[in-house]
Amino acid sequence: MKTDTPTAMLDAQDNASSNAGMWRLLIALGLLAFLIGLPLLSKNFFVFQLTLAMVYAIAILGLNLLTGFNGQFSLGHGAFYAIGAYTAAILMDQGGISYIWTIPAAGMICFVAGFLFGLPALRLEGTYLALATFALAVAMPQILKFSPLEHWTGGVQGIVILKPDAPFGLPISQDQWLYYFTLVTLILMFAFAYNLVGSRTGRAMKAIRDNPTAAKAMGINLSLFKSLTFGVSALYVGVAGALSAIVVQFVAPDSFTFALSVILFVGLVVGGVGWIPGAFFGALFILFVPHFAEGISKGLAGAVYGIMLILLIFIMPSGAAGLLKLLLDRFAIVRRLIEGLSGRKR
Repeated sequence: MKTDTPTAMLDAQDNASSNAGMWRLLIALGLLAFLIGLPLLSKNFFVFQLTLAMVYAIAILGLNLLTGFNGQFSLGHGAFYAIGAYTAAILMDQGGISYIWTIPAAGMICFVAGFLFGLPALRLEGTYLALATFALAVAMPQILKFSPLEHWTGGVQGIVILKPDAPFGLPISQDQWLYYFTLVTLILMFAFAYNLVGSRTGRAMKAIRDNPTAAKAMGINLSLFKSLTFGVSALYVGVAGALSAIVVQFVAPDSFTFALSVILFVGLVVGGVGWIPGAFFGALFILFVPHFAEGISKGLAGAVYGIMLILLIFIMPSGAAGLLKLLLDRFAIVRRLIEGLSGRKR
């Protein structure tokens, strides 16, 4: 009877890992080529919707870093989205600054705001932290309407900004250019998130999520890492807010109500908590499913959307991440059965 040697088994594992890595690379390149060519074959309104979906994906990713990888529960990230949007709008409208530089400015301002908010929230956990962030989300529209700030925020009227043209005389529309600009920003933000989660800092974040007491015993500074994670999460959402202001060309206090925080949280749950690619699925859901529900019944759009969301939670209790894992497990079982049958025939 022939048995595999340890060396042969290791070689087989290396080959399998190499093949899997090659397939992932090919899939990533194919997806990138598809995303690059898609706006050239689509109408401007659909391109605009896809751009908004990418903006939401960045915001949901930021919330996922906080909740999925650090275990902090937030219902107030709509406030940081508003801060990022208003930062971009004010810098462009009153400062005459190029829209490109408003993105890092909004990110840094939201990082500082998130870090400072995270410091007093360190003593809060679970529902108490959710209540504190809920208060932030509810207060933000009123703060933006505050009369001493009207010179900057425009009060209830908001701020209208101009949509930028494509640079270097590129023969594409404004919507197409903003699509590509957002796509590049999205790729950079997701690459940073992957590196962060896989780094020593990311392992510390997940250790705090899994067992804070054990993490503290290992020498991890809970206060520092929790505050930094809150700041990084706010940075992501602030960048998304700035992009949203540039794409939509308008900001107003009533655009950033508590409902926005809930929408981002729904996208997080639908995409899968603790799974980075899930931000794409969550963004597509929160953008397109409400329109689909409205197409079924305009008078009962909210009810249709609620029923669809309930059914989705029953079908995919772990979000798109759980469904994908289930499909991959089933595929692996079928593949092993096929390999076993082919081995018997031999």
